[in-house]
Amino acid sequence: MSWLARFQGAAVGAALTAAAPVALAQPAPPPVTVAAPLARPVTEWQEHTGRVEPSARVELRARVSGQVDAVHFTDGAIVKAGDLLFTIDQRPFRIALDTARAEVARNEARLLLAEQQIARYESLAASRIAPQAELDSRRSALREAQAGLAAAQAAERQAALDLDFTEIRAPRSGRISDRRVDAGNLVQAGETLLTTLVTLDPVYVTFDASEAEYLRQARAAQGGLRDGRLPVQLRLLDETEFSREGHIDFVDSVFDTRSGTIRARAVVPNPDLFLTPGSFTRVRLSTGEAPALLVPDTAVMADQAGRMVLTVTADGTVAPRTVQLGPLSEGLRVVRSGLAPGDRVIIGGLHRARPGSRVTAEQGRIGPSPLAAAQ
Repeated sequence: MSWLARFQGAAVGAALTAAAPVALAQPAPPPVTVAAPLARPVTEWQEHTGRVEPSARVELRARVSGQVDAVHFTDGAIVKAGDLLFTIDQRPFRIALDTARAEVARNEARLLLAEQQIARYESLAASRIAPQAELDSRRSALREAQAGLAAAQAAERQAALDLDFTEIRAPRSGRISDRRVDAGNLVQAGETLLTTLVTLDPVYVTFDASEAEYLRQARAAQGGLRDGRLPVQLRLLDETEFSREGHIDFVDSVFDTRSGTIRARAVVPNPDLFLTPGSFTRVRLSTGEAPALLVPDTAVMADQAGRMVLTVTADGTVAPRTVQLGPLSEGLRVVRSGLAPGDRVIIGGLHRARPGSRVTAEQGRIGPSPLAAAQ
């Protein structure tokens, strides 16, 4: 072997000897942040889709027949109880009232005459100058005059009531719809629809609950309700927070056999009149507080079996846990099952963790989101 070959062989051997320690060195496990699940009582909710309805709906119809003389409102306006809406031509009703008053005056005169004749004939009958039969006849005339006066007075009150009915006023506060008749139209008592009025403060929100949801809520309600009423929270479809509150005031007496649901109704204050009948809302009901484990929503992963979180065992091995999840609470996800209070859940560095691999666990802490808690 030449000196060149021996030199190359020695150089290769020295290089292998120098690289051997590098090949045998193991890389350090990647760091991840772990924390025990946050254990605290959480309020459970049931959510439903509801529809807003007015708490009262009135169809306004004339109580007397006649010609519409004037319309006193703007279509779609907010009115108060007692506001004048329509006026029917009052002239025929004033004439009828004057006629009734004249009839009352006539019967009062007849009654006065009958009373005077009774006073006169009583003394004559006592002196036996006039027969007793004549006195009985005068007494009968007195009773007829009294009855005639009562009938005339009743007719006067009816005429005055008809005159009052010519002014159609709002029976309650709310929003008026558009007019169905204009001035100059003839309306028929009890038949012609003039307009409709809906009460918007408060409003009703109706929704359907399944039998399972009803039983769960009914059992939770056995523990006591606020002021004897079940509270609810409400949000509109373009809102993210349940900022409106109300209470359940009615639950139907039977389940719908076709859908297996039962209808419920909530009363919700609407002082700004923003809730509009016919619109959809989301309604949620509390089923009470229960102890729960919470983890950040970012710590939850998905696989073919469902949802899971990654935990770190005592020897630093990453172990997946399949979990059943609940709703969000103060920015954290409720874990219904699959996790123990002492488990170390990976809450940071998930991209560096693989099931079965080893990691370096750095202790962290799980707490509610400040923004969610403030909201």
